[in-house]
Amino acid sequence: MASIRKQGSAYEIRECRATERGPRQFVLARFSGVLTPEVLDEASGRARTRFDRAGLVAYARARGIPVSPRPRHAAARRLLAELRSGSRLEPSLVALLREALELQPWTPLPAHLEDAAEWVGRSDASRGKALRGLLRVASRALRSGASPPADPGEPFPRIDSGGGFLPVSQAGS
Repeated sequence: MASIRKQGSAYEIRECRATERGPRQFVLARFSGVLTPEVLDEASGRARTRFDRAGLVAYARARGIPVSPRPRHAAARRLLAELRSGSRLEPSLVALLREALELQPWTPLPAHLEDAAEWVGRSDASRGKALRGLLRVASRALRSGASPPADPGEPFPRIDSGGGFLPVSQAGS
């Protein structure tokens, strides 16, 4: 029977097995943050005894460990991150990927998520670094005593450069 143990900042799904030297714990999968279907799939693939998925999910929820019912598709996220950072694929792989992706259902990306797409596949460390930077900027702005920006509902004044200036040829006369 598998169990979940906290190891530092991560968690491990372990299984107890009988060995010549007595019972031993074997790590089936490691994860940090969220227990996902991929982690459970990895653990069940390595398990040698009965693997109770529902029991592990219930145990994790009871202990306050976040559980996601949706897969994270880690490989696709890593590939997107690499492509967005400028990495190039072999043309034959591009053709194979396009063929495989044509069979997948898809919906257009909503406009409000276009900026967030840059962060798909980024590590938690790089996301955290960016968030800390934003929080530092916000903290400095608040400490500076600067007044908050004007009400965004107010229109900016129109800039009209057509009047009040003389053409260069008439300016000297």
